[in-house]
Order: sequence, then C-alpha cells, then structure tokens
Amino acid sequence: MSSLEARAGAPPPDDPRFRFRPEQQATASCSGALITSLFMTPLDVVKIRLQAQQKALLSNKCYLYCNGLMDHLCLCGPGMTSTNARKLHFNGTLDAMMKITKYEGFTSLWSGLSPTLVLAVPCTVVYFVLYEQMRVELMDRYSLKTGKYEQPMWIPLLSGAAGRTAAVTIFNPLELVRTKMQSQKMTFSETRVAVYNMLESRGIAGLWRGLGSTLMRDVPFSAIYWMNYETIKQRYGNRDPKKNGFTFNFIAGGISGSAAALVTLPFDVVKTHQQIELGEKEIYSESSKQKAKSTLEMLKNIYRMHGVSGLFTGTIPRIIKVAPACAIMIASFEYGKSFFQDYNRKQYLDAVER
Repeated sequence: MSSLEARAGAPPPDDPRFRFRPEQQATASCSGALITSLFMTPLDVVKIRLQAQQKALLSNKCYLYCNGLMDHLCLCGPGMTSTNARKLHFNGTLDAMMKITKYEGFTSLWSGLSPTLVLAVPCTVVYFVLYEQMRVELMDRYSLKTGKYEQPMWIPLLSGAAGRTAAVTIFNPLELVRTKMQSQKMTFSETRVAVYNMLESRGIAGLWRGLGSTLMRDVPFSAIYWMNYETIKQRYGNRDPKKNGFTFNFIAGGISGSAAALVTLPFDVVKTHQQIELGEKEIYSESSKQKAKSTLEMLKNIYRMHGVSGLFTGTIPRIIKVAPACAIMIASFEYGKSFFQDYNRKQYLDAVER
C-alpha cells in the first residue's frame, strides 16, 4: 500500500483499476470548454481590442478576437461591424466594454463564439486528454522506478507543455482554412482549391504559418499552469480528499492561471500583433511573399513604440479573464474526473462481487 493510501485509507486517485479513461476525459473536458467559451468571451474580446488598438496605429483592416480557447480574425470593411470598432478609442477595460456595447451592440461581446465552438472545443479536448494520458503514464513509470507513488513537479510541467504543443500543431492547419472560409466567404470546394494553391506556392510548411508565435505563448503558459495547479492540489487538496472538491479546484485553477498569464503576457501581445499581420496578408493578398516579422523583431517594435508597458498591454483584462476561465475549466474537468472515477470504482466492485 502506498503512503497516500495509508494516510487517506483509500486507493490513490489514479488507481489503475478504475482510472479516468480517455473517452471520459474527452467528455469532461468538452463540458468545461463549452462553459468557459460562453462565459469568458466578453472579457477576452475587451483584452484583444485593447491590444489591437496598438496595431490600429499601423493597420485598420483586421481585429483579432479570442475567448481564451481560440483566436478569431474579424475584418474591418464596408458594411461590417468592425468598421465602427476601429473608430473607437478605449481608455481601459471598463471604458472598452461600455463603448463596445454602446456602439456595436451587446452581442459584439461574443464575437467569434460560433467558430470557437466548432474548432476550439475539439482542440481543448485533445489537449486535456493528451495531458492526462501523459501525466499518468509518467507517474506510473516514476512509481515503478522509485517505489514511491507521488508526482514531482516536472511531470505536470512536461505533460502540459507536450500536450499543448501537440494540440496546437495538429489544429493549426484547420485554423488557417477556417480563417480563409470566413473572411472570403468561400465554399468548401473553393477552399480546397485555395489550400491546394497555397501548398503549391509555399509547400507543406505553409499550413503551419504562425505556429511559432502560438507555441511561444501557449506552451510556457500550459507548463507553468499545470505545474502550479498540480502542486497546489498535491500540497493542500490531497491532505483531505473531502475538501478537494469543486470550490478547491476552482480557486487553485484561478491562482495557477493568473500566475501563468502574467508571466507569458508579452508573448500574448506579440501573438495578437502577428496574427493580425498574417491575417491581413492572407485576406487582402498584400505582400504575401514578404517575410513576416519574427517574434524578437515584433517585441523590439512594440518596446520601441510603447515601452515596457506596451508588452503588458491588457494585463488586467487578461488576468480577469484567465483566472475564472482556468477556474471554470479545471473545476469542471475535475468534477467530471471525480464522477467517472466513482463510476468506474462502482463498476469494478460490482464485477468483483459477481
């Protein structure tokens, strides 16, 4: 019996006999992603609009919206809502929210929600399933090697980074296709031709344009987030399993997400600028062969124009959005995990008694 079993008087949370299965992980993460996207979209719309206000000094053709699960590129053109958006100047989070509601309508705070539900929810499911599978596999190998059933900090750190890397890499080509379809009103057949032409001119690597900046933002965030969350849960939650419920997971997720968001904010700002720049080239076919600015070049440009504060634009709305988003997502996921583990335990015991 492991030390955890001895203390709690019960099998460890990741007991192989009734472990959280992949299909159950997918169900739990899907529900969390749906709830997160519905409630957190308005706060991230405000964050991105504040960051895009910097970019508007150089370009007024695209704005990037996001709800924490995926980026959504919106056009500024004749008859489009975003045309009014570019005329607005925001003086902070509350001012931005009020002006967006007043001049663009209340529903504008949920810009990009539909494509998020179509593409980002599957991406989130893949991410969480890969993380959980890798974490448990590494724990099993560590336990066999050391004889200790415990989880060192490097396991969630490595699992979070690897899971995010795989999910972002897998879905990046689909994101480019989605952007083309929405921006240019293409049918599926027209999109297929456009993708074929892009492959001919840029090769297979063209499907992963912009991947580098996304990985620089998302991978460190995921590594820091999971390391912090699992550490908090291991040190405080597992001492009393009865207290390791929805509220505890909600608070732990919020704290971990806030810390990770603050550390990686400069990369989030750069990602916003690069995504808008890439979108303008793809949509308007402007200087499509021109080499895009590197992350380092973009960081230097932002620093030169706006100083250190420019690298942390949108700090408050990002923290306000990320904390509850991470809290809702992980609390929902852990609730589903607990539910399915109890279900698996019951099924196992019923099978043994037969």
